[in-house]
Amino acid sequence: MSMEDYDYLFKIVLIGNAGVGKTCLVRRFTQGLFPPGQGATIGVDFMIKTVEIRGEKVKLQIWDTAGQERFRSITQSYYRSANALILTYDITCEDSFRCLPEWLREIEQYANNQVVTILVGNKIDLAEKREVLRQKAEDFAESQSMLYLETSAKESDNVEKLFLDLACELIREAKQNKLDNTDSAPMPGEGKAISYLSCCSLN
Repeated sequence: MSMEDYDYLFKIVLIGNAGVGKTCLVRRFTQGLFPPGQGATIGVDFMIKTVEIRGEKVKLQIWDTAGQERFRSITQSYYRSANALILTYDITCEDSFRCLPEWLREIEQYANNQVVTILVGNKIDLAEKREVLRQKAEDFAESQSMLYLETSAKESDNVEKLFLDLACELIREAKQNKLDNTDSAPMPGEGKAISYLSCCSLN
């Protein structure tokens, strides 16, 4: 695809434990379907979707990474060039939430310091099996200066909002960096979260 076909190109990488629904989120957004009995991702997979936001064409490269430990050295190499990271856990699985600090350490070690990070609690269609209270997750996200959103890939709840709001924020940051000429300067995570919430109203 030539540069004339889009105004912006962003790389979004989904990370988190195996089985939390990363692939289902990607396929729901890019293909509009929920794959029943989805198997575990092997290594890394990606899909592309182009969206239009306020008259500007945005090409999203969405990278779906395997959650299993044996693929970690492969998936870590994708962090550095990511514009946004979607850190995903399963609201019905306390273990997937308890592993979040480990994922955050990987982000700190391998991702660039301007990456936009959002915490996503998936599978809200299984609310009766919830093991992680929303308030607990929100408090954790706030303590890490991350954004927070709950989704259901199965029911398509907040899935489009997740990716479009990320695209909105990435455009805003791209324009700000271009205007301020601060491409190499780190943006404070807390300020980033505040400006994003006011711009795109994730919550």
